[in-house]
Amino acid sequence: MAKATADYTKMMKDMMGAFPVDMSAVQDAFKSQATFADKMSKVVLDAAEKSTEISSTWTKSTIGKLGVVTNVKADPADYTKAMTDFASTQAEMSAESMAAFAEVAKKVQMETVELMLAAGKDMSDDATAAVKKATNDISAAAKKATAK
Repeated sequence: MAKATADYTKMMKDMMGAFPVDMSAVQDAFKSQATFADKMSKVVLDAAEKSTEISSTWTKSTIGKLGVVTNVKADPADYTKAMTDFASTQAEMSAESMAAFAEVAKKVQMETVELMLAAGKDMSDDATAAVKKATNDISAAAKKATAK
C-alpha cells in the first residue's frame, strides 16, 4: 500500500515537471500594468495641478475685484454700480474658468483613451505571446512524454 502511494507521488512529480510554468508572462504582465499605472498617474496629477492653478487664479481675481465693492463710496448709487460691475466681471471670469476646466477634462479624456487603447494592445500582444509559448511548451512536453 505504501508503495502505491510512493508511485503515485512520483508520477505526479513527473507529470508536473513535464509541464513547467513560465513566470516571465506574469512578470511581463506586472511590468505592463505598472507602466500603465505610472502613465495614468501622470495624467491625473497633471490634471489636478492645472485644475488647482485655474481655481487659484479664479479665487485671487475674485478677491481682488471684491476690494472695489467694499470700498466706501460717497454716493449710494456708486454701491449699485460697483456691485453691477463686480457681477459682470464675475460672470466673465466664471465663463473663462469653466472653459479652462473643460479643456483640462477634455485633455484628460483624450489621454486616458489613448492609454487604454495602448494598454489593450499591449495586453493582447502579451496574451498572444504567452499562449503561443504555452502551446509550444505543452507540445514539446507532450512529445517528450510520448517518446518515453
